[in-house]
Amino acid sequence: MWRRLATPAGTLAAVVGAFAYVGAVDPNHPGHYPVCPLYRFTGLYCPGCGGLRSAHAFVHGDLVAALHDNAPAVAGYFLFAALWVVWAARAWRGRPAQLRLGSAQMWAVGALLLVFTVVRNLPFGAWLHP
Repeated sequence: MWRRLATPAGTLAAVVGAFAYVGAVDPNHPGHYPVCPLYRFTGLYCPGCGGLRSAHAFVHGDLVAALHDNAPAVAGYFLFAALWVVWAARAWRGRPAQLRLGSAQMWAVGALLLVFTVVRNLPFGAWLHP
């Protein structure tokens, strides 16, 4: 039975390790992480810009700063946690992990990220800059 939890546990360990590293190495100080290529060459913020700063703030318990740096990333952290719990519970019971997103859901997520990206790059969306 414990063998079935190996993959979910390994995935969780990798994610916890990544968050621990980002929590220990502050992305607000230049030189630790590469600059976003889109931002570097165009000055535009992609939907992932601010994700590392968001993760750093999240690890340190500053949810307001995490949301400011990248709100969709914070939603992703909570979504990952919920999906991981479901995955682990299904694995514990010997059931296959199933996540079935239809094309409508995928298009909706893509549209939300596109709108977020466009708005954060417009003058009135400056409050969404990381």
